[in-house]
Amino acid sequence: MAAIELENVDKFYRWDTRRQPAANNITLSVGQGEFVFLIGGSGAGKSTLLHLMTGGIRPERGTVRLYGQDYAKMSEKRRQAAALMFGYVWQEPQLMKRRTVFENIYLTALVGEHKCRNATVRERVQKVLGLTGMTQYAAMRPEELSLGQCRRVELSRALVNNPSILILDEITSNLDPDNVWDITFLLDEIHRQGTTIIMATHSRSIVNIMRRRVITLVNGEVIGDVRRGRYGDIV
Repeated sequence: MAAIELENVDKFYRWDTRRQPAANNITLSVGQGEFVFLIGGSGAGKSTLLHLMTGGIRPERGTVRLYGQDYAKMSEKRRQAAALMFGYVWQEPQLMKRRTVFENIYLTALVGEHKCRNATVRERVQKVLGLTGMTQYAAMRPEELSLGQCRRVELSRALVNNPSILILDEITSNLDPDNVWDITFLLDEIHRQGTTIIMATHSRSIVNIMRRRVITLVNGEVIGDVRRGRYGDIV
């Protein structure tokens, strides 16, 4: 079953007097349970494609569907429900600096869970902290953590509501090799549990070792879509 489908999708941004394509006639689908890498240089359109997939931005032309439902035809209530199907780790840090690790995750867990018992929410937070290896840091604030640890907290927040689709935008950027591989192995385990993962990355080593589906973007166009691909494969 297709989790996400894009059909003839265009998205442009204005740059001075020109319209710069960020998504140019993109047609693709991502099946439930797939692990997909999005690769390409800076400005290739990876982040834009991720935002289109989540319904965060709307295309100027074409159709984007989530589990068969067209975002453009969804009611506001349905769009809010659709957003809860995703867990996100964006390129820019999203942690609340004045909150502890536990509070950062707990507040995210409350979204869409107004009728859930407080004890149940706390159990979910503790479970995800255990999964990402951050239990011992629960009372600390982001400023007391390393970059790699902060990325684990952001991943914990993305997972706490048990999303069916995980969206990752350069999650391993600027991390040392040990942290890169720790997160890579963690993502592999999450994927084995059935979560769909769509990950934008510049990391050749991760892509080449994991050998998942690789979609290559250049100037907003998909020029390669390879199953069990390597970095740079287009056929």
